[in-house]
Amino acid sequence: MAQITYWWRQFLALIVSLFSSMDWRNMLDIVIVTLIIYQIVKLVRQTRANSVLKGLAFILALTWLSGVMELTTVNWLLLQIINTGVIVLVVLFQPELRRGLEQIGRSRLGGSAFTGAGGTVSADHVAQELVQAATNLARRKVGALIVIERQTGLRDVIQNGIALDAEVSAALIENIFEPNTPLHDGALVLREGRIAAAACFLPLSEDSNISRELGTRHRAALGISETTDAVALICSEETGILSVAREGRLSRYLDAKSMHKMLVELFAPEAPPTANRLWRIFRREGRHE
Repeated sequence: MAQITYWWRQFLALIVSLFSSMDWRNMLDIVIVTLIIYQIVKLVRQTRANSVLKGLAFILALTWLSGVMELTTVNWLLLQIINTGVIVLVVLFQPELRRGLEQIGRSRLGGSAFTGAGGTVSADHVAQELVQAATNLARRKVGALIVIERQTGLRDVIQNGIALDAEVSAALIENIFEPNTPLHDGALVLREGRIAAAACFLPLSEDSNISRELGTRHRAALGISETTDAVALICSEETGILSVAREGRLSRYLDAKSMHKMLVELFAPEAPPTANRLWRIFRREGRHE
């Protein structure tokens, strides 16, 4: 109880010091902390970490209440849990911490997923080939999983498949996923506007909220989108439904037009962000939360 009281007094003293002598440094301090909290909430929202944070908040509230009611044994036990909680949180939040560090390390100042040493490949051309292949496969109900590398490298995924290094074409993609062929199982990976590898194995999502209607392809697509910034295209073998997995979220029932628009917007070269553009992105992301 003494530790919590001390921490609470220190927190109140910090708040008073910030607002008693307000200047540009304090304002900047508040803005930075607010953005950090916002990014943390955004990172753990709709993940298993969200439930863990709720449980942690409940334990803190119960610890404070047990101290007020002078429940010595309960309060001591909860304090021991809190004191060792840092190690527990690191273990529990390992996927979220990894994803957060990857997001920090990604460059968002421009560039395209289709820019490589050999020049820039047209995002519209690659999108057209992908959409044509996906719609043809969906029409015949042939299962397919295509992963497009962005800022986070997928070398480990590419290395566990069959290296190709081929130009993106609808005919080649359809041929790769043709049933009863050597490369039809696994994922196709695109890097810098070229087909890097096929028959690649992906980590499966461990999210327990995923619908039971979704099979291994969808779980693999969500798994790679949860741990990296890659975008995955899925064609269901059972229904022929086209889906896109991005940032751990699945968009289903896409048609050719909507998929093409999404791909072009995602992978076209970006202009350096301006203040107005950053504000529009912030507002758009806020509406999607």
